[in-house]
Amino acid sequence: MPLLPRIALTVGDPAGVGPELVEQAIRHPKVRAACDPVVYGPPHGTLFVPGVLSKEAGLAGYDALVRAVEDALAGRVDAVTTAPINKEAWALAGLPWRGHTDLLAHLTGAPRVAMMFYSRQLRVVLATVHVALADVPRLLTREHLIDVIRLTAQELPRFGFPRPRLGLAGLNPHAGEHGVIGTEDDEVLRPAVEACRAGGILVDGPFPADTLFVRAMRGEFDAVVACYHDQGLVPIKMVAFGQAVNVTLGLPIIRTSVDHGTAFDIAGKGVADPGSLIEAVLLAARLAASPRG
Repeated sequence: MPLLPRIALTVGDPAGVGPELVEQAIRHPKVRAACDPVVYGPPHGTLFVPGVLSKEAGLAGYDALVRAVEDALAGRVDAVTTAPINKEAWALAGLPWRGHTDLLAHLTGAPRVAMMFYSRQLRVVLATVHVALADVPRLLTREHLIDVIRLTAQELPRFGFPRPRLGLAGLNPHAGEHGVIGTEDDEVLRPAVEACRAGGILVDGPFPADTLFVRAMRGEFDAVVACYHDQGLVPIKMVAFGQAVNVTLGLPIIRTSVDHGTAFDIAGKGVADPGSLIEAVLLAARLAASPRG
């Protein structure tokens, strides 16, 4: 019998729903059939009050992730799947990273990464992530968009799309309406698309976001590149909440995660749904079992 891939599961913030979700996931028959799960969390016996924000819990989630990434880089595990951390707890602990994605890029030395939310119905890649909306236009440079589009086209074949068709969502309503509602779409986004198309990438846009996601769900595009966090997260959570998987593109290791947060309001009550974490583990196992590149 071939060996099952070893998947590191980090519990995330131990005061959130992560620990109970991990416990449910590692017992799930589909997970046991697909991989050998290895749990990373605080030392046994360390207690955290469910739903209580603290720097100690933030540090515990950070430490677990660092150990899992070290083992993935060393080949001791084949992929990492993360339960949610709490960004405020990380800030209280003095950690400079806004979330998993930033820290993973730092720990692995990855020069460029992107956050993708993967589901059967829809795939969405974020060009910017945890930044204020007011900062988005400044961060959406032509060069940055070209990097994100190229990375998406490079990574999607691993997910079953050998020649991915990408659609770029417009920044402004109606994709700027030819400069009437903002100039960024014509002056920044469209030139980035044209440069990528000249390089052989099947990408088009910018398109008005209010219709682009529907077009993607109908099969016209294999993935949508969204300009900012909520532009991409609202549609994917509308159609696949609890089933979508957060994947970090561009890392030298496989990393998947859930599509939700720490849910302090229900932590410790035994009602949290492990569906997204189970899907994240299964996708990590599938990617680990497939040759890369």
